[in-house]
Formats: sequence, structure tokens, C-alpha cells
Amino acid sequence: MSKPILIDPLKFAREGRSQTGTLAIAALDPRIHDDLSGTDGEVNYTLTGHVDALRRAVLRLTLDATISVRCQRCLSSMPYVLKTDSSVTLFTDEEKLEAACEADETLDAIMAEPELDVVRLVEDEIIMGLPLSPKHDDCGTDALTRAKADKPNPFAVLAALKGTKSE
Repeated sequence: MSKPILIDPLKFAREGRSQTGTLAIAALDPRIHDDLSGTDGEVNYTLTGHVDALRRAVLRLTLDATISVRCQRCLSSMPYVLKTDSSVTLFTDEEKLEAACEADETLDAIMAEPELDVVRLVEDEIIMGLPLSPKHDDCGTDALTRAKADKPNPFAVLAALKGTKSE
């Protein structure tokens, strides 16, 4: 597990700070490894803070990584390019957070804590960015091709049944 990188999120955003880094996939939380077929590689991240037009503190996180996921057709490992760009608005008052979320359903907002672990934020973004059912465009495996060829087309069977009834 990676060593935490702690920031004061409100101060970070209000001062317009920026932080970039690289984290090894193997060093991330094991909950991420469950969805991957391998732990090779790294994730590059950039975290920037700013204040929006409504004077709210906002953190923007971008990720860039190539990770290994398992193809759901052939079950072999395949590379997946993960590129994300998300923003989260920080609130110090829960009522204001709820009101803002009701006014704008697309708003991604959280309560600001005194310390925020950047590594945990990156891990959460990776989990949200993973595909639900990754598949190769063309698996190219002989076993899969043979399995498809050996199966009769169910519609061809229906057509044959339909043809015998009409005679």
C-alpha cells in the first residue's frame, strides 16, 4: 500500500496549488488489484485546486495510466488506457452541500476534511474509471473461434423448423 500524501484540501484549492506525481499500480490498495489482471505499470496524476465562479473550493484530478484488465470474452489480459478528468467541489456545511447538489445534479461534491489523502483520491478515481466489462475488439483466440463455429446458429434452426412446417 502506498504511503499517504496528505493535503489540506481547502487551503490547496484556495491557494490554487498544483501537484503531480506517479504511483506504482502494485503499491495501491488491494481493492484495485481485484479488478485488474496484473499490477504492472504506473498511474500519473495531476491534482489542481481553484475557486469556482461561486467562490467554492474545487479540486480537479486528472489520471493517465495503462493498466491490465481481464477480457470478459477470452479471459486473457489486455491493456486498458485509463484517462480521467474530474472535479470535486468542497463544502464545509452539509446543508449547503445538499442544496448545491439538488440545484445541480451533475455536481460532484464532498464535505471538506482537515486532511485529504491524495493517494486515496487517485485510487477511488481509478475504481470509478475502470470498465464494467472490458473486451478486446477481436480476441483472436483459436479456442473462441472454434467454440463459436461449433455452435449452431439458433436462428438457422428456427428457419429450418419454419421451412418444414410450411411444406
